[in-house]
Amino acid sequence: MGQGLWRVARNQQLQQEGYSEQGYLTRDQSRRMAVSNISNTGQRKQVQGGIDIYHLLKARKSKEQEGFINLEMLPPELSFTILSYLNATDLCLASCVWQDLANDELLWQGLCKSTWGHCSIYSKNPPLGFSFRKLYMQLDEGSLTFNANPDEGVNYFMSKGILDDSPKEIAKFIFCTRTLNWKKLRIYLDERRDVLDDLVTLHNFRNQFLPNALREFFRHIHAPEERGEYLETLITKFSHRFCACNPDLMRELGLSPDAVYVLCYSLILLSIDLTSPHVKNKMSKREFIRNTRRAAQNISEDFVGHLYDNIYLIGHVAA
Repeated sequence: MGQGLWRVARNQQLQQEGYSEQGYLTRDQSRRMAVSNISNTGQRKQVQGGIDIYHLLKARKSKEQEGFINLEMLPPELSFTILSYLNATDLCLASCVWQDLANDELLWQGLCKSTWGHCSIYSKNPPLGFSFRKLYMQLDEGSLTFNANPDEGVNYFMSKGILDDSPKEIAKFIFCTRTLNWKKLRIYLDERRDVLDDLVTLHNFRNQFLPNALREFFRHIHAPEERGEYLETLITKFSHRFCACNPDLMRELGLSPDAVYVLCYSLILLSIDLTSPHVKNKMSKREFIRNTRRAAQNISEDFVGHLYDNIYLIGHVAA
C-alpha cells in the first residue's frame, strides 16, 4: 500500500515537472529545465542525483519506445561515461549514430592510454591536425606490424612520431603495452640489449618476496623456452635489480647478487619439477633446502623453506 501511494505521488511530481506520459521531456521542456537547473543549485543537484535519469531510462509504456535511450538526451558527462566502456570497434559503430559524442577526443585518448600506456607523443605538443582517433589507428597498425616484424614495427612508430629513437623510450613503451606478441618481443629484446637494460630498471621489486618478484619480472620479459645465454642474462639482470631495490633485506639476509642468482635458478628448476606432469617423483621440501643451501651456504633454512612453500602453493615462477 505504501509503495503504491509513493508511485502515485512520484507520477504526479513528474507531471508537474513537465514529463510526458511516456516519461520523456520534449526538447523545449528539456531546455527550460536545463536553464532553470543552472540558475538553481539545489535543483541541479537533484537532477544529477540520478532519480530523473532513472525515469528517462525506465518509464516506457509503448513498444515503439523499447530499446536503448538516445544518449543525446542524457547529460554529456553520463553519455561519455557510457561510451567509455566501448572498445574501438564499437565506438566507431556508435559514431554512426552519435557522431559528436563518439568522436570526442577524450574517449579516444582514454582508449589510447589504456592500451598503450606510454608513447613519446603523449608528452609533446600535438602537431596540426592531430587527433587521438587517428593516433589509435596508427598505434594499432604499428602493433600489428611489430607482431609480424619487431624492427619494422619500431621503425613505423618512429616514422609517425609516436616514439623517439631512444632505448629508454622504447623500453617504457614495451613496459606499458600489452598488445605485443611475447615471442616476437623476446626475439627483439635478445637483439636489443640496450632496450633490455632500460626495461629491467623500470621494475620496482621493493619489499617483494623473491618468487613473486620473479613472476612479475617474467610477466613483462618472457623467459626463453630453453636454457641458454639469454636466460642467464635475464636472471643476472634480475638479481642485480632485486638487490638494488632491497638493500636492507640483502644486508639482513646476507645475500649478494650471486646468491640471488643461485636462488632464482633453484626456483625455476623447482617450478619445473613440481608442475611438470612428466616428473613423477617430485622434489620434497627437505631435498630442496639441502640442495639450495649446498649451493648458497649463507642462506637460512627457514628462508629457503618459505621459497619452497611459495612455489608449491602458487605455482611456476616463469609460466
